[in-house]
Amino acid sequence: MVRKKLVVGVTGASGSVLAYRLLKLLKGHEVHLIMSENSSKVFTFETGKEVAELEQLATNSYDDSDLGARVSSGSFLFDAFVIIPCSISTLSKIASGISDSLITRVASVALKERRKFVVVPRETPLSSITLENMLKLSVNGVSVLPFMPAFYTKPKSVEDMVDFVIGRVLDHLNIENDLTSRWSGM
Repeated sequence: MVRKKLVVGVTGASGSVLAYRLLKLLKGHEVHLIMSENSSKVFTFETGKEVAELEQLATNSYDDSDLGARVSSGSFLFDAFVIIPCSISTLSKIASGISDSLITRVASVALKERRKFVVVPRETPLSSITLENMLKLSVNGVSVLPFMPAFYTKPKSVEDMVDFVIGRVLDHLNIENDLTSRWSGM
């Protein structure tokens, strides 16, 4: 396995289980975690776990208000940035060039340095404004990977649906996985 250096942002959108599952599967990689203030509240509410459990899965953890953290600089080399789950507010700020938090600052760095960048929005329905913002990000090389589980895998649990999406995220990070069966035709 090739060890990767990854930055993972977690926002206050519903879907904390996605971040938790991803970090568990990134064991062996160097992971720099940034959690927004709201993500901490949502994580505890949705999972019943303390934030420390998520932070322990990362190599380093940063406060979202720390704009001087080392991950905020273009000179901090990383293989990819993932925001999971990504709130529509965060997605919209990034699409508009606003970098008022560490998560949005790292997003700005990922864009300007042309680093691999994946956002996993978790919202429905999507307004035209949100769709336009997703298009802006996609045109600029960001992989927009909404939480949309497939059913050809015949999921038997919520965990199966989560694993399908996390498997796709890992695919975009070029990290081998066998979380779900791949499409083989009908």
